Amino acid sequence: MKKLRVLIPEPKSRFLRVKCPNCGNEQTIFSHSTFPVRCLSCGTELVYSAGGKAKIVGEVVRIMG
Repeated sequence: MKKLRVLIPEPKSRFLRVKCPNCGNEQTIFSHSTFPVRCLSCGTELVYSAGGKAKIVGEVVRIMG
């Protein structure tokens, strides 16, 4: 079985809406972030870089786009 050629390539990265586990603040982050992302209200680290794709500590509320 051969792989079908994709006519219009789409990126695998997405923007995510993440909820902070400590204060409940929601924040938009990038799924392939290279910098650690901290919560704007309490300063808890929500995302840290792990090579290509970011590791998410908080709860993903929704996937945008």
